[in-house]
Amino acid sequence: MNAESVLPADVVVVGAGQAGLSAAYHLQRRGFVPARTGPAGAAGQGSAASGAAQPGAAQPGAEGASAAGDGPAGTYIVLDAEDGPGGAWRHRWKSLLMATVNSISDLPGIPQPAVDPAEASSSFLTRYFGGYEHDLGLAIQRPVKVRSVSREDGNPAGRLNITTSRGRWSARAVINATGTWTRPFWPIYPGQASFRGRQLHVADYVSAEEFRGQHVIVVGGGISAVGLLDEISQVTSTTWFTRREPVWREAAFDRQAGHDAVALVEERVRQGLPPQSIVSATGLIWTPALRAAAARGVLDRHPMFTAIEPDGVRLADGSFLAAGVILWATGFRAELEHLAPLHLRGPGGGIAMDGTQVAAEPRVHLVGYGPSSSTIGANRAGRAAVAGIVALLAGPG
Repeated sequence: MNAESVLPADVVVVGAGQAGLSAAYHLQRRGFVPARTGPAGAAGQGSAASGAAQPGAAQPGAEGASAAGDGPAGTYIVLDAEDGPGGAWRHRWKSLLMATVNSISDLPGIPQPAVDPAEASSSFLTRYFGGYEHDLGLAIQRPVKVRSVSREDGNPAGRLNITTSRGRWSARAVINATGTWTRPFWPIYPGQASFRGRQLHVADYVSAEEFRGQHVIVVGGGISAVGLLDEISQVTSTTWFTRREPVWREAAFDRQAGHDAVALVEERVRQGLPPQSIVSATGLIWTPALRAAAARGVLDRHPMFTAIEPDGVRLADGSFLAAGVILWATGFRAELEHLAPLHLRGPGGGIAMDGTQVAAEPRVHLVGYGPSSSTIGANRAGRAAVAGIVALLAGPG
């Protein structure tokens, strides 16, 4: 793509993780076809879909959809910053196996292939996502980093400008599906810069073996924290710290419990508050491996330390704990910096939402955000976002 060109599309999807692929699937089902990515309309270099959908061609898995008759005569493109399929799963640590990862929902239209529980989730899901893109001929361009999304003018029914690492796009609507993996959250603690050991976030974690012989502090109260505590404690000593007492769920996590948890997060984003993680609403769920870790004393939680010193941390009771590694399992924030020119955040620090639609900017939908950050929620959000955009594009302008 020529860096100076401005290419038109009715819908630009930013990100090709689970939420982005769900959105692309539902756009295709509604009759949207790939936007032209060059002067002759050929797919540009880096397109994932060697068999890109052509106008008038029915697509695999698009049950009941006509090529261009069930929705507006629209075009779409998916812009993905990764070098290949898989979204954030490409970067998960190799020890996170399909046997230990939380349940991953099927992408819409094509179920997961047979799962080997011993396979790394990163390799399995990268392969699954890649096959999905290929089989459906989804219009994906990569690697393309979206740098900014802005309004073309003051017309609320006008177009949006999308500036990327490979040129510019002009769109009538944007579905943002950038997730959180690229924005790990690092808390700031007194003395942090003085620590002589190693500090890393779970986003940088590779293997417990690299910590052998060192005492490892794990900070965080979520699923990643307890899972890595179990793993690291198999090879070396650990201590667990959280800001609040973790809440463990003893009851089964059924459909109703999932619905209730999502509803709590959804209410926050409706009010324009920053979304909390789903686990903050569900609590931590016991697994056989975690019960075994608890029996070994690995999950004995300590209140947060008050300061970091060169060789360890100062505890709340004034005592000192020596350590060689601090692993921050402190979560992630939504990657939305490229949307800053739209000024979407409200006084509460979050973005007020109406379902997947930004309340103050109906041309923008956020999927994989807040209540749709789970794999089940991401699939549903893709469908909801496309339904909203179909209604938008069918209106005046």
